[in-house]
Amino acid sequence: MNHGSSDKRRQLLVYGGLGAAAALAGGVAAWWQLAPRPSSDRAVDILYAQTLEGLDGRSYAFEQWRGRRLVVNFWATWCPPCVEEMPELEALRQEFDGRAQFVGIGIDSATNMQKFVQKVPVSYPLLIAGNVGTELARELGNASGGLPYTVVIDEKGSVLHQYAGRIKAE
Repeated sequence: MNHGSSDKRRQLLVYGGLGAAAALAGGVAAWWQLAPRPSSDRAVDILYAQTLEGLDGRSYAFEQWRGRRLVVNFWATWCPPCVEEMPELEALRQEFDGRAQFVGIGIDSATNMQKFVQKVPVSYPLLIAGNVGTELARELGNASGGLPYTVVIDEKGSVLHQYAGRIKAE
C-alpha cells in the first residue's frame, strides 16, 4: 500500500478545505460590508432634523412626518435599478396611502430629477439632496453608499427595515 499518495491526497483535501473556508469567510466579510448596518436612534433624529427642497419648490421638514410610518428611498436618475423601481414604489405608495408617507431623496441635480418625473410621474415628495443625501443614507445604515437604498421608519422613530438595492412590489 502506498502511504505517500494517501498522505498527499489528505494534505490536498485539508488545504482545499482551508481555502474554501477562507473564501467563504471572505465572502461573508464582503457581504457584511455591503449589507445595511443597524441604524441608531441618533441617525433617525438626524433625518428628522433635515429640511430639504422638493422638486415642487417647497421646503420639506422631515419633522412634519414624525409619528407617521415613513418610507425613505434614496435614488438617482443615473442609477438604472433606481429608475426601474420608481413605478413600483409609486404603486406601493398608492397601496399604503394614509398608512405610510413615502419620500424620495434624490442624490442628483434638480434638473435631472425634473426631466425624470416628466417621463415617470411620482406623486410623493421628491427632495433634492445631492451629496448630502449620501451622508444621510450612510447615517441610516447604507454602509456601501450604493443606490437605491430604502429605509422604513415606524411611528415611534425606529428603523423597521433597510433595503440595499432595488425594491420589488412583491
